[in-house]
Amino acid sequence: MSNVEIEDIKWVWYPYIPYGKITVVQGDPGEGKTTFILALVALLTKGEPLPEEEQGSEPINVIYQTAEDGLGDTIKPRLLSVGADCERVMVIDENEIGLTLSDKRLEQAINQTNAKVIVLDPIQAYLGENVDMHRANEIRPIMKRLALLAERTGCAVILVGHMNKMGGAKSAYRGLGSIDIRAAVRSVLVVGRVKDEPTLRIVAHDKSNLAPEGKSIAFELSPETGFSWKGYCETTVDELLCGNGTVKSKTTIMEDELKILLQEPVSAEEVKNRASDMDISLRTLMTAKRNLGVLSEKVGDKWFWKLPNQECKDVSP
Repeated sequence: MSNVEIEDIKWVWYPYIPYGKITVVQGDPGEGKTTFILALVALLTKGEPLPEEEQGSEPINVIYQTAEDGLGDTIKPRLLSVGADCERVMVIDENEIGLTLSDKRLEQAINQTNAKVIVLDPIQAYLGENVDMHRANEIRPIMKRLALLAERTGCAVILVGHMNKMGGAKSAYRGLGSIDIRAAVRSVLVVGRVKDEPTLRIVAHDKSNLAPEGKSIAFELSPETGFSWKGYCETTVDELLCGNGTVKSKTTIMEDELKILLQEPVSAEEVKNRASDMDISLRTLMTAKRNLGVLSEKVGDKWFWKLPNQECKDVSP
């Protein structure tokens, strides 16, 4: 060990997704796992700040492989709806030969495209025809090879997985397949629904080997307004899996406050002062503004915030 150099962990999204390691995103079917990942892909390909971060980074290339959804009728429309740069989203051609986690084309594609993130959705579709995902002796060598690939390339590998039907079991045993899949990855995120809130979902950090577990983050899938981030919330993984998740995020609180405050146009300064009094950051305020479609309009020498269809009047002395 005296000859081993210490290396700093680099992050796609701290503390949830590390570079050069494997992350699993899992949840029951229809809970929003794919939508969540595509929303992250959109931010990454445009270099925009990730949820609850203040600064963006350089746009990156992403490889996205899916065995469940059509590229033309499902994936691309979803990417466009969340504003992704589709020039930076790559796909390995599987028309003639199906892809597996042990396929040399993974590393070739990462090197060829300079991709920094690769997503395989779902994991069971990429294990190979003769691999039983419940047998540890078959899963361990595959996950080991994949971990080494991530380490060599520095690429973040994200595997999407479904959960089994073991109601009441600990989260560690809810992942579909051998527990060795969980053991081989450095981070596990669980996506689930919020009780009595059909449009809301929560991403809870279930495992983190390289940093303290991150706070849960909420997002909304609204039939009217589409996808929107809702910020940090207090729901734990166990509460989420038991169907007891609730959203008490600052973004949601600020949205409720804006609905009350903006009964008529209000100066931007007054709105920002109100957010400050509530200990809500400018970024969270701007997220709430965007989610509600609040508009800015300059009247005289002042900027006002208003809801659509409201009129601003110059109240300057």
